Amino acid sequence: MTTMNFLRNMLVFVYVYVLLLLSLSVSAKPATFQQDFKVTWADTHVRPVERGRAIQLKLDQSSGCGFASKYKYLYGRVSMKIKLVPGDSAGTVTAFYMNSDTDTIRDELDFEFLGNRTGQPYTVQTNVFAHGKGDREQRVNLWFDPSAAYHTYTILWNHKHTVFYVDEVPIRVYKNNEAKGIPYPKSQPMGVFSTLWEADDWATRGGLEKIDWSKAPFYAYYRDFEIDGCPMPGPMTCASNLRNWWEGAAYQELTPMQARLYRWVRQNHMVYDYCHDKSRFPVPPPECSAGIY
Repeated sequence: MTTMNFLRNMLVFVYVYVLLLLSLSVSAKPATFQQDFKVTWADTHVRPVERGRAIQLKLDQSSGCGFASKYKYLYGRVSMKIKLVPGDSAGTVTAFYMNSDTDTIRDELDFEFLGNRTGQPYTVQTNVFAHGKGDREQRVNLWFDPSAAYHTYTILWNHKHTVFYVDEVPIRVYKNNEAKGIPYPKSQPMGVFSTLWEADDWATRGGLEKIDWSKAPFYAYYRDFEIDGCPMPGPMTCASNLRNWWEGAAYQELTPMQARLYRWVRQNHMVYDYCHDKSRFPVPPPECSAGIY
């Protein structure tokens, strides 16, 4: 790509992005860590910072850590602002995901931020598990330094599709194609989870880059939790209520501006798509030809 084309693409992106932010009118319930979440792993490695406005997660050679929502939800929208591990973070994974927490037939919607060597782009991997079937990874290189400041990561989950957003820019859409026999997470409520852990057997360049423990401890930060969905246990009429705002016409498909941003991400920043991995899938999975995008 020439310098002129790059600058033109960036100007188009900034213009469309600003218009998108101005047009958004999403209403979500602010959550607090103390009221809505609990530490699930290594409570000595999770602590409040910024006068209680944020949570710090720590990874060292003794342990990683994690937290989870106190309730599960069936459809809705969840988001967090996250500041990722700075510097040499190779081999670490910072995750934000929804999970049904069931043993064999689980549903799951994943953001996994794969650590990097200093100066290399941060990669976010998304994955979708439906009725126990996963292996639907996509990877996008973020177009900014996610360790320098907080950025907002969001999962919108409704009857029509699931959308992953970075700062309200859609980076992945997984459509409900159950009518074509393709599983879609629809009946199991899912909790909201976050973890910081060691995964240097696969996280950075397929495991070639290992954690440099001399750089430990590693820290990630979370704040501004928002959850809006149907809490479970609760009335099932909530989950089936198509009047919930996240089921509204504005959230049934991407707007033209969102679609343009989505194409920009996929054309310029996507580095892996399981649908195109012929070594793993000589015959592409059925959803790849059924229109998941």
